[in-house]
Amino acid sequence: MLAHLRAAGLGALADLGFRGLDNDILDPVIVTGYIATRTHKLTPGQKQANRVLAIGWAPVEHGFAHLKNWRILTKLRTDPARATRLLRALLVLTNLEINR
Repeated sequence: MLAHLRAAGLGALADLGFRGLDNDILDPVIVTGYIATRTHKLTPGQKQANRVLAIGWAPVEHGFAHLKNWRILTKLRTDPARATRLLRALLVLTNLEINR
């Protein structure tokens, strides 16, 4: 997946579960947030970066939550390429409905 994204010149936003997956620090493909620990507090810039990433994650997470609630994914029996197009269309329609 990383090689495909890098070859296409694309990137992806990911949550903190993907930390360490992309080991190229100078040219990251997967952008994750910063994590705070008891001994390492986040700087104001890191907190702002996490807020900006959360703004990008929110619509996608809400869309998948709606798809799960509607149980659409459990009934899907089709070619994966067609499923991707179908899910993209459903996420767009869901976001339009939410923002309406």
